[in-house]
Formats: sequence, structure tokens, C-alpha cells
Amino acid sequence: MNGNPFEVADDSPVYVISVAAELSGLHPQTLRAYDRLGLVSPGRSSGRGRRYSLRDVLMLREVQRLSQEDGVNLSGIKQILELGAELDRARRMLAEMTAEIAQLRAELESTRAVAARLAGLVRNRAAGAQLVPVRNLGGSTTPAPQQAPPPASSTSAASSSAANSGATPEERT
Repeated sequence: MNGNPFEVADDSPVYVISVAAELSGLHPQTLRAYDRLGLVSPGRSSGRGRRYSLRDVLMLREVQRLSQEDGVNLSGIKQILELGAELDRARRMLAEMTAEIAQLRAELESTRAVAARLAGLVRNRAAGAQLVPVRNLGGSTTPAPQQAPPPASSTSAASSSAANSGATPEERT
């Protein structure tokens, strides 16, 4: 709806049976019979009265056309309407699946781009480049350390073992 409080959707049950009969060109008893047969089943009001939508009225016109012009019996009309509804559901499902496939293709392309970038980084790493450049405070990039420093709790133990192994002062810190 476009913000118009008086706009009604095609499937809103608004017409009482007498109005729907007049709009469709059928007798109210015919509409009741079609409802009992399950050809066109309108909505119901709180008092259980039938309420037809514009879509229902168009369906009633189609039932009348199939019956009068094409000579189709009511059983055949019911099958035609059911197959039409099934086709509509299949078309909606196809549209949803097509949209989902398009989204998945976009996600796959994005994933492939990330994988290609990572593969390039790994190739550069094998050639001696860093995966993650480290910046000094001055802004220049320096090589990242090959190993992480030992945990803070074992720093003194590492220093004493480095001292015992004949390590230089720079290696001890």
C-alpha cells in the first residue's frame, strides 16, 4: 500500500455476497454453491458472513467463463483452478530460488576473491614477505618477529636459562 489509508489490497475480503454477486454477474445462490464446492472460498466476517475480495470476484468471473463459454463442468473447473494455484505457487518458489541462487553466487564470488588474496599472501610469504607487516612508531615497516615472545610469567625463567646457555644480552630480553 502506498500510504493511502483507503487503499485496499486485491485479496482483502471486503464485499458482502450481494455485492460480489452483482460484480461477478452471478446469483448469490450460485456463489454459495461455489463456496460449498470449494471453487471460490471467500473470507468470513466475525459473524461468519461471507466476505469476497476483488481476487475472489475475478475468480468467480473466470468460473463463469469456463462454464458458459468453454463448456467445462464444475469438477473440471475445480481442477483447472487448483492447477492454476499450484502453478502460481511454483512460480513464486522459482522466483525465490532464483533470488537465493543469485545471492549465493555473489557470496561465492566474494569468498573466491578473499581466497585468492590469501593465496597471494601465502605465496609472498613463501618468497620471504610478511603476512602481516609490523609498523614502528615512526611509521616504517619492519619484519615481524619469527616467534612470539615467551609468556610474562615465565620471563625470569627464560632469562636464567638463556644466561646459562651462553646467550648474548640481546637474546635474553
